[in-house]
Amino acid sequence: MHERAVEFSERAADEYDFDVEVHEFPEGTKTAADAAEAIGCDVAQIASAIALVAADQLVVSITSGANRVSHAKLADRRGVDETDVRMAEADEVKETLGWSIGGVPPFCHETAVPVYLDETLEGFETVWAAAGTPEAVFPIAPDRLVDLSGADPADLAE
Repeated sequence: MHERAVEFSERAADEYDFDVEVHEFPEGTKTAADAAEAIGCDVAQIASAIALVAADQLVVSITSGANRVSHAKLADRRGVDETDVRMAEADEVKETLGWSIGGVPPFCHETAVPVYLDETLEGFETVWAAAGTPEAVFPIAPDRLVDLSGADPADLAE
């Protein structure tokens, strides 16, 4: 197992008492479509941790692979102007969350940040999220994902 996936697994166990069942795919799971194809699930079951900045604060939206984050809805949720919402830069993600884009897990972040869960993910028994690398994912029930990440379920889809 990749060292970053091992690190995520160990942190999840230590910090959350959660045993991660990591699945690695050498062909990669960088996009939701890639992940769904590798796993054999619907793209809507991919729980992508998308890092955005809203008025100088990094936030994470755990978004269904079938959806895109609405900057307008996030701005409304955060009480800021839509022009103050943007995608986070790779260095901001790494510095704040401790993970690289493409492998950001939904929890075990270096810094506590607001986390939102795309409410459409709650319609599935199991969703799949990144486990620290662009090649590693793990299954989790949406309600458990909310508990562990502290996510606020919200309608943030375009």
